[in-house]
Amino acid sequence: MTPAREPDLLGQTVVVIGGSAGIGLETARRAHAEGAEVILTGRDPKRLEHAAAEVGARSFVAFDATDFARLSTFFGELPSPIDHVLVTGPGPYYAPLADFDLDAARRDVEAHLLLPIEVTRNAIDRVRPGGTLLFMGGTGGRSTAPGFALIGALTAAEPALIANLALEAAPIRVNLIAAGFVDTPLSASILGDDLEARREQLRTTLPIRRVIGPADVAALAVHLMANTALTGGTYDIDGGQQLVPEQAT
Repeated sequence: MTPAREPDLLGQTVVVIGGSAGIGLETARRAHAEGAEVILTGRDPKRLEHAAAEVGARSFVAFDATDFARLSTFFGELPSPIDHVLVTGPGPYYAPLADFDLDAARRDVEAHLLLPIEVTRNAIDRVRPGGTLLFMGGTGGRSTAPGFALIGALTAAEPALIANLALEAAPIRVNLIAAGFVDTPLSASILGDDLEARREQLRTTLPIRRVIGPADVAALAVHLMANTALTGGTYDIDGGQQLVPEQAT
């Protein structure tokens, strides 16, 4: 018989900022299954409470992570040390110039560039050496199209940001997951009635012939937490979406 494998995160603590649904919730579930205690945050108290019960979270705190004063308080109140932090975020902001909303754009910059900086600054004294700060980005903004000005700029900036944070936070590790389309409640809210058509299109065109789900991303996230040789990198997970001609995706 093959000896039982020791769980990858046994005895560790994982904080998921944005852990009440989708990728965050699925990562919390997988981390718990791998032996970790999990601490969840999210904006919606009721949804967060339900998620925490679902994954057996050690604790949960409801707040908006882009309220940076509240974020600092949250980190100050965490038990020390913790081992890993995953930060999910809102979907990308797409808008052609004629409809561009500066307030929405500023919120997107906060969520995708300033939030990683503030999380890193606050986590340095809380995360053990060799632990992980893990952020979510995307691959869609690597192409050009009307309405992609902001998300294209942010997509280009995030790998450089993560690489520099990895140097400043060392020996804490800092990495970025760049996802293509992931079948989450957020995707459903964005696409609405077009969701099933998008799923079928991806099943037909992606090299893997299926749609990526939160569990796929969670598996990568836990691997990045457990593999202590990885820092400063951007890790794509899109099922080969970038390999397919734009008109097909």
